[in-house]
Amino acid sequence: MASAQHFLESKGLVPLCRNYRCKLGEIDLVMLDGERLIFVEVRSRTSSGYGSAIDTVDARKQARIRNTARHFLHTQPGFRDHYCRFDVLAID
Repeated sequence: MASAQHFLESKGLVPLCRNYRCKLGEIDLVMLDGERLIFVEVRSRTSSGYGSAIDTVDARKQARIRNTARHFLHTQPGFRDHYCRFDVLAID
C-alpha cells in the first residue's frame, strides 16, 4: 500500500488518511486532488489464477466503499462540500 500511496503522491495527490475504518467497511486511501476528494481502493494480485486485481472489486465491494465514504463525509464535515471521486488502483 505504501508504494501505491507514493505513486499517487508522485501524480500530485495529497494523502489525508490511510486505512479509514468504520463499522461499514474500510477505504485504503483518502486523498485530495486539488479540491476533489479521492477515495482509493488498492488491490493487488501476484497471480491471475483467481482473476485479476480489478475483478475483486465487485458490486458488493463498491457498495461497501460508497457507504464507508458516506460515513467519512458525515464524520469529517470540512470535506462535505468537496466533489468526490472513487478510484481503484489495481496491480497485477
